[in-house]
Amino acid sequence: MTAQQVGRPAASPWWSDALADPWRDPNAPTAVVIPAAPMPGTEPEPVSDPDAPGRSRLPQLLFIPLIAALLAGTLGGALGYAFAVRSGVAAGPVLGAAPGSVPTLAQRPPESLAGVAERVLPSVVTVRVAGVGGTSEGSGFVASADGHVITNDHVVAGGTGKASVIFNDGSTAAATVVGQDEESDIAVIKVTRGGLRPVEFGDSDALAVGDPVLAIGSPLSLANTVTAGIVSALDRTMQAGEPGGPTRYYAAIQTDAAVNHGNSGGPLVDSAGRVIGVNSTIKSLVADGQEAGNIGLAFAIPINQAKRITQEIIGTGKARRTVIGAQVGGPGSNTNGAGVRLAAVEPAGPAAGAGLRAGDVILRLNGRPMTEPTDLIALVRKYAPGSVVTVEYRRGSDRQNASVTLAADAK
Repeated sequence: MTAQQVGRPAASPWWSDALADPWRDPNAPTAVVIPAAPMPGTEPEPVSDPDAPGRSRLPQLLFIPLIAALLAGTLGGALGYAFAVRSGVAAGPVLGAAPGSVPTLAQRPPESLAGVAERVLPSVVTVRVAGVGGTSEGSGFVASADGHVITNDHVVAGGTGKASVIFNDGSTAAATVVGQDEESDIAVIKVTRGGLRPVEFGDSDALAVGDPVLAIGSPLSLANTVTAGIVSALDRTMQAGEPGGPTRYYAAIQTDAAVNHGNSGGPLVDSAGRVIGVNSTIKSLVADGQEAGNIGLAFAIPINQAKRITQEIIGTGKARRTVIGAQVGGPGSNTNGAGVRLAAVEPAGPAAGAGLRAGDVILRLNGRPMTEPTDLIALVRKYAPGSVVTVEYRRGSDRQNASVTLAADAK
């Protein structure tokens, strides 16, 4: 043992006598390790061997996942907050009050539009009729508990006499055509099914412009569609019909409720849920041959007229046509919008019985101004045979009034 080793611990792996190295670069930095002298009476703290047998590693195994979970939660919270701030959804006040108890059934007053629709919809059907040119589709509504359904004549025209109806719950039933009237555009079909709910009829003569209405039907095959509007005009005289088909005349209820193809035959109802018209036709700005759509000009047959024709079809298979017993139009009929000139008067007809003559100019019928021949024809068809109407007419320069008892055409 050398003198340098006496009283010293084992040599350090570092080169401790670097300063005495004759080959050392004097400008190079040197790391010198000088071991500290042990303090007398101080023993080093004992260190247990981690690999010693018998030591449980369970606390370590549990500690590692715990630290990992805390780190993951912290990182997730930080990322979430950064994303919320970047998206403009920073933490802020809670919006809205605490949720209250939800009612088991939303209560809507029966007189509300929702209440009216709920009450009428079970009585409205989609009508499908197969024909040579394909399937015609429209709407209708149950008029009697034994299965009579009112729709438009142009919905069933050209069919085989067989039809099917689809109820608002999606169920279907076969139907047969009871009868139809081309000129009034009313048809009646019948289904064999129990538990039907007929509609309630209103009074179309009691309507006023501005009254709220609902149109219900299957526009463009969209069943159970409800649209709202008002009565835009009354006794709006119309002349309609397809080329080569019958000419139809209406003294119609005009409404701005949205009506489209497929609404034909469906009900127009008032704010009490009573049917006051049969949706029948619309006005459009499209050219001939193009598909027409709603522009807020829809027309319905007054229910008083439709109901009367329905009863006649059910009772006799056909409807009577109301006439005044005079012909309008033709040469010399131009009055510049100031009345309708009678071209001929049928002997023993209603007009002749009231003293009217050919050449007389009808100015008003029950107070309704006459401006063209369609006005007189359509308004007369609105009334039932036997109705008495007041006619104001001009003969020469004299104005007179007459009471005319309308009659049924012998067709």
